[in-house]
Amino acid sequence: MKKEEVPQDKSSLSENEITEVCYAVDENGNYTKVSSKGWKPKTIVQNETLQILEERIAQARNDVKNGLVSPIVYFMEFHKMDMNILADYTGYWKWKMKRHFKPKVFQKLSDKTLKKYADAFDISVEELKNFKG
Repeated sequence: MKKEEVPQDKSSLSENEITEVCYAVDENGNYTKVSSKGWKPKTIVQNETLQILEERIAQARNDVKNGLVSPIVYFMEFHKMDMNILADYTGYWKWKMKRHFKPKVFQKLSDKTLKKYADAFDISVEELKNFKG
């Protein structure tokens, strides 16, 4: 893409006067850094992704409220983690975490176990224990 062709579409970045660095070819055929205020297709994808994430968080909150899953699921979604990432943070196997997602199992977890989750979510054990959706 040529330097003058770098998109300058309005985006969530441009509202805060933040620009994104792109690389483009200048008039001499060399790659150079060019600021971009946004690109409409990218903005559409980002907005749709954020909407999906918000829906997943809301669903997890409702599932906790309805007693279908433990608060671990909500905080995992809220922090945009998946099981692989959470397993890396806690050191637990995924099959073990799946058990911890069950409300009855969650209620029996020790504070030591809950501390690993709380640390991963940057909250206290009490916040994790007392979250009701």
